[in-house]
Amino acid sequence: MTSFDRDEADIEASRAPLMDHLIELRGRLLICVVAFAVAFIGCFAFSEKLYLFLVQPYVVSAAFHQTVGAHGHVSPFDLILGTARLIPVPDVDHQSVKLIYTAPLEILFTKMKLAGLGAVIVAFPVLAWQLYRFVAPGLYRNEKGAFLPFLIAAPVLFLLGAALVYFVMLPFVMWFSLSQQIIGDGVAAELLPKVSDYLNLVTALILAFGLCFQLPVVMTLLGLAGLISSSVMAKGRRYAIVAVVVVAAVVTPPDPISQLMLAVPMVLLYEVSIWCVRIIELRRKKADADEGLAA
Repeated sequence: MTSFDRDEADIEASRAPLMDHLIELRGRLLICVVAFAVAFIGCFAFSEKLYLFLVQPYVVSAAFHQTVGAHGHVSPFDLILGTARLIPVPDVDHQSVKLIYTAPLEILFTKMKLAGLGAVIVAFPVLAWQLYRFVAPGLYRNEKGAFLPFLIAAPVLFLLGAALVYFVMLPFVMWFSLSQQIIGDGVAAELLPKVSDYLNLVTALILAFGLCFQLPVVMTLLGLAGLISSSVMAKGRRYAIVAVVVVAAVVTPPDPISQLMLAVPMVLLYEVSIWCVRIIELRRKKADADEGLAA
């Protein structure tokens, strides 16, 4: 019996009436809803601390900006290491970092939005496992083996993108914003971001970088499905680089530093994707050869 026959036998053994599948789906959705609700309540309880954590890059940028002035020089590594709390941040007047809100319930809605985002991240292992358990009976054995690594790789790459935003992107964006202030001759145009606007900026950047960092996962899945090959990806490298630059220009703030911060990692991830697809092709050829010998 070949591996294909064994897979067909496994899938046939797992067949069930439609009503049984719907009952199973209802149970797994209930587990997902409960996990999300519990995570939401927990994140909402710590929403203030979570928000202060997200504001830390702004605090670090403001501290260095207040110390050296608008036209002073600050090393990029100082901003990064300061945000990571690996070096001391200059002592400044903490009242210099102000965020405002202009609607009575803006703080509440901001906390709820932050709790929702945190709940998705915290509950993701449960959500992903329930998804896998529901679709696993319909997958071939090799597909089951490939599906689980993607469930691990996807959140890891997303967290890498989020870390790049938090430790690198946000300090530079906030430093750039602070340097645009106009103070003098009786005029003061100071940066006073709204609480919700700052969270929207952080959320947009994290989602943009996190999703863009899924490039190896998406390309590898396409390679597994046989929809793309490593040779095609290698030949289309120049077009991919152009597409990466366009995407970086669209999803990041309009400054070249931010665009480079996203474009360079995406180009590197594209190269990683080529190697991932190439490895899949080599394994597929080896499996086909083994099947031929076994037959």
